[in-house]
Amino acid sequence: MLMRTDPFREIDRLAEQFFGTATRPAMMHLDAYRDGDYFYAAFDLPGVDPDSIDCTVERNVLTVRAERRRPTGDNVDLVAAERPMGTFTRQLFLGDTLDTDKLEAGYDNGVLTLRIPVAERAKPRRVTITAGSNGHKQISA
Repeated sequence: MLMRTDPFREIDRLAEQFFGTATRPAMMHLDAYRDGDYFYAAFDLPGVDPDSIDCTVERNVLTVRAERRRPTGDNVDLVAAERPMGTFTRQLFLGDTLDTDKLEAGYDNGVLTLRIPVAERAKPRRVTITAGSNGHKQISA
């Protein structure tokens, strides 16, 4: 039995993962980093209406949803449609060292930036060492 395979099938599959399809938009790209006492996550969402962005935290899971829609109306005549449209979703699993109750979010120039403080219990602290009268040291935090 002779089986035919498409040599470009894998390339198409990878392109769909990166660029998305008409029915399943590509994943939103992000940068995540820690700067001092804060953790930042910046999501690329160009052309997204800020009112369509939904950011939720449940336990240690951060979920960001956003929607980009094509212009509609009686006078709209679509000439080209190359940008992915639809609902974009991304989830991040956050460590217990972050204080999600104090999460701040801002949207500027197509970038959603989340700022999450590092919890006090996770910050480095100096340990006091005292010497007792018998020469033994007592350690307290």
